Amino acid sequence: MLENKKIVLGVTGSIAAYKACLLVRLLIKRGAEVQVVMTPAAKEFVTPLTFSTLTHKPVVSEFFDRRDGSWHSHVDIGTWADAMLIAPATASTIGKMANGVADNMLVTTYLSMRAPVFVAPAMDLDMYAHPSTQKNLRQLSRYGNHIIDPGTGFLASSLEGKGRMEEPERIVEALDEYFTKGASLSGKTVLITAGPTYEKIDPVRFIGNYSSGKMGFALAEACARRGAKVMLVSGPVTLSAEHPSIHRIDVESAGEMYAAATEHFPAADIAILCAAVADFTPKAMAERKIKREGEGMVLELHPTQDIAAALGAMKRKGQLVAGFALETDHELDNARRKLESKNLDFIVLNSLRDKGAGFRGDTNKVTIIEPQGVTAYDTKSKREVAEDIVGFIVQKLG
Repeated sequence: MLENKKIVLGVTGSIAAYKACLLVRLLIKRGAEVQVVMTPAAKEFVTPLTFSTLTHKPVVSEFFDRRDGSWHSHVDIGTWADAMLIAPATASTIGKMANGVADNMLVTTYLSMRAPVFVAPAMDLDMYAHPSTQKNLRQLSRYGNHIIDPGTGFLASSLEGKGRMEEPERIVEALDEYFTKGASLSGKTVLITAGPTYEKIDPVRFIGNYSSGKMGFALAEACARRGAKVMLVSGPVTLSAEHPSIHRIDVESAGEMYAAATEHFPAADIAILCAAVADFTPKAMAERKIKREGEGMVLELHPTQDIAAALGAMKRKGQLVAGFALETDHELDNARRKLESKNLDFIVLNSLRDKGAGFRGDTNKVTIIEPQGVTAYDTKSKREVAEDIVGFIVQKLG
């Protein structure tokens, strides 16, 4: 799956930099096109000439060419690549990446990168184990980077422990596995609903909920990374969809979300109903702001249209529909009833009683329920949860 892929290889100042030469050879042998970007310190270990000879491309290291003053565009490199691999990645570079310290061409390129980024740490065991390094690696993971854990073995310090950069063959396999998985939804169209809905009471007030949309947007990105065309119907959120295969449709109310979902569902192969749609909406919206007068306000509500039930009824053979259920009690029973009554293929259950699950946060803990059984997952980042859910869908599709 690396055939014709464009890979930016970032090389930093580590004794493991010599292994980057083998990485280049392995990537090119798999059919990839490689552009090397080096930090100034990396040139003390391997010369740019070595990499330019292997890649048949000039190595990028400085912001400007010292001979003619021409500018190396980190933005162009970021839009050119299908993936960026930083191997070896020193503690210094990892710290700069985690905190946005763009003082060299490699980190600047990383900050402009639109493609997935893989990081292969390489350092002494004490540096790797230090709390600051571990904190920075966790931060990079939260940003969505793929960390290729170092191995345990003999180190340049003559000590033995964890910190040795993973072997080049395994690193190339990690990239190949990523792109293989990335094609698993190729040719599929996925409809995803995300975020809250706002049900207007008057021109300045609404009924809403705490949904941030993070889970739905993570699902959209995960599907797009696997090759799907995504139609993302989003309630009012502050998030942005980055992948070019995501077509975003912004709505505000449950009624607008229902109209968009039912309109686009016939063209979809898969629907993931992740939005926290209001169950009730005001029977009538006041044309003017309601003043605070008397002892209170009576608000008459009526049910909103049920998007999951509507799509479940519309579902044709070959379409897959997944729902979400956020519960506070009798979680499994309530989720199973929703699964059956709405004709869903499976349902993703969240419980507000689980630490790290629910609205607003960056983590989630889910259980996938289908007619055949139940699959429970540990608490993970919402990006990782999205990968689990999409992986489950891929398995269902065979």
